[in-house]
Amino acid sequence: MGLMWRAQAAEAGIEEYQVKAAFLFNFAKFVEWPAPAFRSTGAPIEICVLGPNPFGSSLEEAVEGKVVGNRKFAVVEVNDARQAGECQIVFVSAEGWTRSRAVLGDIKKCCVLTVGETEDFIAGGGMINLRLEAARVRVEINPDAAERARLRISSKLLSLAEIRRR
Repeated sequence: MGLMWRAQAAEAGIEEYQVKAAFLFNFAKFVEWPAPAFRSTGAPIEICVLGPNPFGSSLEEAVEGKVVGNRKFAVVEVNDARQAGECQIVFVSAEGWTRSRAVLGDIKKCCVLTVGETEDFIAGGGMINLRLEAARVRVEINPDAAERARLRISSKLLSLAEIRRR
């Protein structure tokens, strides 16, 4: 069974996108990028949102002041594959996915972890899908897509997720 977190605001006081923001931060702890993924040794881990930003301020708040390895975080909104290709993590919102499915093919290059939230994101070539099911966020991972992008996902994360291959 996949990793699930309750996203019930009434019970836990946590909204769906606060939970998804926490996942994006935590993915940075469990993914290893090769050196070419960063512009320099001190460059931040850029989490980019492709398409309309559903997080509000939740994503910035989730990573504010946090460091993984020696890297801080930067949150960036992007509009196209060229911009997304400069990021380490790209979150494709549901609305962004319906508008620009072809964009994912354009950023299938080294070192970009793609994360989405739609039923067909993995089938469309995405690496991690955060699917809401019965008020829980389920994590689905396509390790083959991550490997093609030269990313190594920790076995700890893989063991907690539902593995889906495309």
